[in-house]
Amino acid sequence: MLEIKGMARSTFYYNLSSKPDKWAVERCRIAELYHENKGRYGYRRLHTAMRNEGYTISEKTVRKLMSEAGVKCEVRMKKYKSYKGKIGEIAPNLLGRSFYSDKPYSKLVTDVTEFHLFGSKLYLSPVLDLYNGELISYTIYERPVLEMVMQMMRRTIKVIGKNTNAILHSDQGWQYQHKDYQALLKKNNLIQSMSRKGNCLDNAVMENFFGLLKSELLYLQEFSSMADFKNELESYLRYYNEDRIKLKLGGMSPVNYRLAHQ
Repeated sequence: MLEIKGMARSTFYYNLSSKPDKWAVERCRIAELYHENKGRYGYRRLHTAMRNEGYTISEKTVRKLMSEAGVKCEVRMKKYKSYKGKIGEIAPNLLGRSFYSDKPYSKLVTDVTEFHLFGSKLYLSPVLDLYNGELISYTIYERPVLEMVMQMMRRTIKVIGKNTNAILHSDQGWQYQHKDYQALLKKNNLIQSMSRKGNCLDNAVMENFFGLLKSELLYLQEFSSMADFKNELESYLRYYNEDRIKLKLGGMSPVNYRLAHQ
């Protein structure tokens, strides 16, 4: 038969040894689920969706099949890594993971996070009060420039005043090492504190806040554009401060708790 067809003997043995693609159906369904959800599902959520439909498949296999299908989650909210080495003064870790505060504006924390949607980026730079978890101020920029944190600090100082002697804690990002930023803190009697290099737990409150944004905004709403997302982000930040209740605050929002205990 091979001679009649003019085919090499190796063709027969190759086809004899070839195995069918055991994940063909799963790979197809993963791609379908991905597109049905407009690229918002990563491998964990796709794995859960597959299991909900009765597929027996591991997270590791889902990741592999996603890679083979050329799909990946388009929703990105990750910790912005601004560390560029020592370019200025590194402040000691005065906060020391002591995240409790018994009065407003005495212990503040800050950081920057990056949003990556629709092929572009947006950066959020907030300041939180450890007293009640209140968002004191924030800035939203399309690029992580120095003015982003400078404007954030000027807004913060306007809210808390100039003579609080508050501790302001951050990581060792280049913006926080910059002489202009540090001069602004010193001029307004703010005491700078920094996490140890590569230790995100030293600023766990900010990490938790960014995680909350991810779970309560990105994964629960749909956005038509980056401009739409920015509007929804600002709306959520107002909601977080004024309306979202916290159990550890006795069922009050951060702003209401502060006002009730002034």
